[in-house]
Amino acid sequence: MHATLPLLRQTDFPPIRRAALDTLQVNLGYRCNQACLHCHVNASPDRKEMMGRETVAQVLDVLRARRVAVLDLTGGAPELNPHFRHLVRAARALGVRVIDRCNLTVLNEPGHEDLAEFLAAEGVEVTASLPCYSKENVDRQRGDDVFESSILGLGKLNALGYGQPGSALILNLVYNPLGPSLPPAQGPLEATYKRELGEQFGIVFNRLYTLANMPIARFGSTLVSQGRFAPYMALLRSAHNPDNLDGVMCRSLVSVDWRGYLYDCDFNQMLGIPLLVAGKPRVHLADLLGVDLDGAPIAIADHCYGCTAGQGSSCGGALA
Repeated sequence: MHATLPLLRQTDFPPIRRAALDTLQVNLGYRCNQACLHCHVNASPDRKEMMGRETVAQVLDVLRARRVAVLDLTGGAPELNPHFRHLVRAARALGVRVIDRCNLTVLNEPGHEDLAEFLAAEGVEVTASLPCYSKENVDRQRGDDVFESSILGLGKLNALGYGQPGSALILNLVYNPLGPSLPPAQGPLEATYKRELGEQFGIVFNRLYTLANMPIARFGSTLVSQGRFAPYMALLRSAHNPDNLDGVMCRSLVSVDWRGYLYDCDFNQMLGIPLLVAGKPRVHLADLLGVDLDGAPIAIADHCYGCTAGQGSSCGGALA
């Protein structure tokens, strides 16, 4: 696999600083039941890295001490971590809003047949990957038969009230382009998703988030192999919108890897670019109990243009 960090280190991306910490985004491990082409984590069924119980306890300590409002759980498939349900229950008991970044197919995995019911009972917000509303495009990006399994998972969530009008159970979908292009306008694409999924399968959901593919890890390596890395970076840079800088997720979010080390975002985590704190080469969850990050500089590289290009891209979808 081609390393993309050497191609990204030199940058003229504008310097940015942190605001108040609002969200702890925790990667519970890189193991996944899928191996998607666009995955910036290089997740797969063969990965062994998983967050242990002691680090999960530190996550809860930080949520409690810093009064963090949002716990955003990701992976891999975060639900495959054996401590996932304990963490969700404990965070919800603290009154924390919990988001599960779900690939949908995990809801149908053996041993996880009651996962959808668990998420509903705990009031977990589900943000689910579905890069298209057509079988051909989804299976091309995520693997054979993934679309059918995703629709089955969505049906389970809908049956429990997720995405239904008047329900408190939130279901959001995530769109990624199939290749090195910017996402289309989020609003019109959301309307198309709702029409197509509703008419074809009776599926309902709350919001669609459009995310740009980052030129790192598996996707970035593929671009290098195809000779498309430089043109994609040129596209991102040319589409930079400075108005998006105030809304980028790294200003209010801290990303935590499976060992408990901290990064400004999930993408920096995958590139191994640590969060910057004076006097510390690496910052751990335990340090976050005594460190105020407000106003701290954010570590940047050329991939940051992926978050500010066009309408912008964040874990909550378009910024503009």
